Amino acid sequence: MKVDELSLYSVPEGQSKYMEEPRTQLEESISQLRHHCEPYTNWCQETYSQTKPKMQSLVQWGLDSYEYLQNAPPGFFPRLGVIGFAGLVGLLFTRGSKIKKLVYPPGFMGLAASIYYPQQAITFIQVSGEKLYDWGLRGYIAVEDLWKENFQKPGNVKSSPGNK
Repeated sequence: MKVDELSLYSVPEGQSKYMEEPRTQLEESISQLRHHCEPYTNWCQETYSQTKPKMQSLVQWGLDSYEYLQNAPPGFFPRLGVIGFAGLVGLLFTRGSKIKKLVYPPGFMGLAASIYYPQQAITFIQVSGEKLYDWGLRGYIAVEDLWKENFQKPGNVKSSPGNK
């Protein structure tokens, strides 16, 4: 017996063809909005994917710090207080100059920390000294290049000693 012969099933007359309904004005507007917003959403997704690991490591660092402070070694908090107080003393000595405000508090805190943690202070000074030397050398080279460009050209009015 064939399916056509069963009374329950009827064969549709002709071939049915699927026709998509035309888009409404609302669908068109939403489509245009999505096309206009796509670069911004891509930028947000990219920024999020770059920021997420950094934020996770920051959160982990905070949790580790919290755990360390909960189980701090004996004498840690008094040392921390002395180092913080040294920073406040540095702020008191910074009257007048903005550069002093940048140098004195960290300097005093560094001195206080070096009393309690001399090995770490020596390591920090060695690494920092090397970096400062490198930065100074780069600055010197940059100034030297600028000097050569602006003042060493032949016929340059700035290079002749009689002209001001």
